Amino acid sequence: MTKPVLPSSPTDLRQRMIEDMNVRGFCAKTQHDYLRIVSRFAVFLGRSPGSATAEEVRQFQVEQREAGMPPPAMNSHVAALRFFFTTTLDRPELSCKLVRVSYPRRLPMVLSPDEVARLLAATTCLKHRAALSVAYGAGLRVAEVAALKVTDIDSQRMLIRVERGKGGRDRNAMLSPDLLSLLRDWWKEGRRQGVMQADGWLFPGQTHAKPISTRQLSRVVEEAAKAAQISKHVSPHTLRHSFATLV
Repeated sequence: MTKPVLPSSPTDLRQRMIEDMNVRGFCAKTQHDYLRIVSRFAVFLGRSPGSATAEEVRQFQVEQREAGMPPPAMNSHVAALRFFFTTTLDRPELSCKLVRVSYPRRLPMVLSPDEVARLLAATTCLKHRAALSVAYGAGLRVAEVAALKVTDIDSQRMLIRVERGKGGRDRNAMLSPDLLSLLRDWWKEGRRQGVMQADGWLFPGQTHAKPISTRQLSRVVEEAAKAAQISKHVSPHTLRHSFATLV
């Protein structure tokens, strides 16, 4: 069976890979990470990654290991290159040289209910406290919190609709009465400030036209943890892990 002739230019390969990822519903972050990794491999080769040999793939991993790249990062490279070789290039034989690295997995850092209460109390505004409360109270990822719209809050069924979460899947998260009350307080305050619209973002950014960024939410968590004198390394994902310990 004759294999299809693939584009030879790096630009064409990049576009083909983007199309392949879009077809499979990869989220924007995964696409960004995969493209960055393939670009890094191209820099290692000094030419188009479409012309790679099996030995060059092996040598790329050897160099990563010798440079001290952590196992999780090496495995991310394996996933991205395996997709590129198998799907975009239709050269699955190159994937045989990619080796996943085994490593002991540590338990995630979690906060106690008292620490969570202190962290939320240390936020500087109602919007930030409400956003972090959603991450903790509903177990949402930071990107999912940032992407919420006012219409995603279903107070009748006491659910939060999460569209295109991890893996591009929609799901519902639970909405507690206390969290709903806090979100209603934020809705009133946001309307008073003129930043909330009935069909707009639940947590607007600098303008109502754009949502709050994940980077800003990360800074909010770090600053609140410092103000609350929490010595643990805390990120928005820590709140999600802390939620998981309660259910």
